[in-house]
Amino acid sequence: MKRRAVLLAALPASALASTPPRLKAGVFEPAQPAPEFSLKGSDGATLSLARFKGKVVMLVFGFTLCPEVCPTTLATLAQARKALGAAAADVQVVYVTVDPERDDIARIRQYLAAFDPSFVGATDTPPKLADMRKRYGVVAEKIPKPQANAYGMNHSTSVWLIDRAGKLRAMMPYGHEAKDFVHDLKLLLATK
Repeated sequence: MKRRAVLLAALPASALASTPPRLKAGVFEPAQPAPEFSLKGSDGATLSLARFKGKVVMLVFGFTLCPEVCPTTLATLAQARKALGAAAADVQVVYVTVDPERDDIARIRQYLAAFDPSFVGATDTPPKLADMRKRYGVVAEKIPKPQANAYGMNHSTSVWLIDRAGKLRAMMPYGHEAKDFVHDLKLLLATK
């Protein structure tokens, strides 16, 4: 350990400073093209990744009746966008439902507006959504509740970070603070 400390001390400060900053999220190495999709958007238009080329996309899967994880995540992403100031115009949050039975376009639109009016949601047929989840490695399953016809959803809780070129760059696990998203978004926004 002493030898390593001596070697580090012997390096010029410029060598240490030139280490590129790393994302706080789990990085996909190498970055790969994010799976494309075409879903019904909460803004009335077809929702696809191609539509946001040139922006950094934060892709989230969830449902509007989620009691904790989804509202916490969306509030965190709204804080991160706000902290970015003018740069937030180049960041798009896309929220894809895992509960198409209850989450129609109007419900998703109203739900997302409570967090940030720029957020866009998506729904579609259950098979189409299941195919998208499979391509992103997302898990979602119904959990029956004792009340008649009532259920909850267990689902993947990470946020997928897609760069301006449409490459899947990282996945931020649930529970990170807005400052961690701001850190990673600034790095992704700096790359063209």
